[in-house]
Amino acid sequence: MKNIKAAIAVFIMFISSMAFASETYSTPVLRGYDAVSYHTIGRPVMGNGSHVSQYNGEVYLFITEENKNLFDNNPEKYAPAYGGWCAFGVTAGKKFHGDPLVWEIVDGKLYVNLNNKVKGLWLQDIPGYIKKADIKWEEIKNKPISSL
Repeated sequence: MKNIKAAIAVFIMFISSMAFASETYSTPVLRGYDAVSYHTIGRPVMGNGSHVSQYNGEVYLFITEENKNLFDNNPEKYAPAYGGWCAFGVTAGKKFHGDPLVWEIVDGKLYVNLNNKVKGLWLQDIPGYIKKADIKWEEIKNKPISSL
């Protein structure tokens, strides 16, 4: 009987640890750069753990409480397009990590790209690529990277 109780206790602890393990934490959007700083300062500035928000299940860091409040009051304005994935990559139906230091604001929206070479391609037809990416994003936004 003691062995059964011990086995049950171990099983419960295992299941409990699995529940906690399933709560995933990922790298903050823009690798921790403050999404508001691109708009207000005109450049990316690394946020910190003192000013944190969540939006669409993702974590955002900010340099000040003021920036956090600006974001919280209008996340659609400040959150990067396509969840911070490479804007050019999205046109091809792919999710490549965007480099937060390779960015452009177009019509008030922040776009990041994989690297400067890819950004150079994207800059050749920004309106056309945004139109194409907007359509593709609806198809891929909820898909895991491994399925694309």
